[in-house]
Amino acid sequence: MIAFQDVHKYYGDYHALRGITATIRAGEFFSLLGPSGCGKTTLLRTIAGFEGISSGAVMIDGKNMAGVPANKRPTNMVFQSYAIFPHLTVAENVGFGLRRAGLSKDEMAKRVGDALEMVGLAGYGARAAHALSGGQRQRVALARALILKPKVLLLDEPLSALDKKMREQMQVELIRLQRQVGITFILVTHDQEEALVMSDRIAVMFEGEIAQLADPETLYRRPSSRRVADFIGTMNFLPAKILSEAGGKIEVEAEGFGRATVEADQAPGAASGDGAAVGFRPETLTILFEGQQATDREATAVIEEVVYFGDMTYYDVRLDGAKTSTRISMRNVFGRPVLEIGAKTRISWSPGALVLFR
Repeated sequence: MIAFQDVHKYYGDYHALRGITATIRAGEFFSLLGPSGCGKTTLLRTIAGFEGISSGAVMIDGKNMAGVPANKRPTNMVFQSYAIFPHLTVAENVGFGLRRAGLSKDEMAKRVGDALEMVGLAGYGARAAHALSGGQRQRVALARALILKPKVLLLDEPLSALDKKMREQMQVELIRLQRQVGITFILVTHDQEEALVMSDRIAVMFEGEIAQLADPETLYRRPSSRRVADFIGTMNFLPAKILSEAGGKIEVEAEGFGRATVEADQAPGAASGDGAAVGFRPETLTILFEGQQATDREATAVIEEVVYFGDMTYYDVRLDGAKTSTRISMRNVFGRPVLEIGAKTRISWSPGALVLFR
């Protein structure tokens, strides 16, 4: 549905987009993820036609968008601020884009009613737009965008103004809505969890470039660089030394773990020259309580910090032989004690959970 072909964008001397080449499939929920200033919103606006490009090509449904204005593109956008007209009713807001479509009054009312029902606002048409909650305004903005039946819906951080509970609810609603309408959704967000929950694929961006484009599980389990790994969720890192590499297997020695053998696909990135390290997620380690045995390897550690989150407890531990702390997440199942700072403990770990960065 969307193809970027070596897209560059300059603002004077500032190189905002640096050779973006990627494709977005028809009907997928795609996210552009990265820190502020990485170029994700600029890239989204090049699809919408709000920003021109300096070189390269942006293709939509096989057609080059060079010279095609925003109002002639098969896209629509939901802005971060929602851009709801406060002096209009909900129905007038939703039907605003249909005013020039030459529809009869009855047909327009039906289209508006269908759009409101789609986003869970049936019966809200006569309500004043200024009387809506944040979540309801977001739904109105979605209905107004979808009523024009675009091929691509562009979402510029649409959930950032909502509180945590409403944001999580709307994430599920957007997933459901995208499956229902079946069109391509492209989301811009800086929230890693939001992107992982909602997306079929994610492009992680830094400094105007795509660092990795993959499905959520691959990004989380096999990040291609230490920078991506550090940005997506929580990742522990321990210095490591590569001892040998042959037959698709790599033998390493890591602080706190000792020697281990990892498969070649556990080292997905190219060599960076910054020195080797192994990365692993907090949930891949397990604290062994009395009577428990390690399922694979065992290490010893001292607990340095305890953070209780209700359903989870996060422990910062110092593995014997390591210079830095390691974070472990443990689910608080019934009867499991919460350990105290200073306690010595045993840790179960597996070489299969390691990612090698070189």
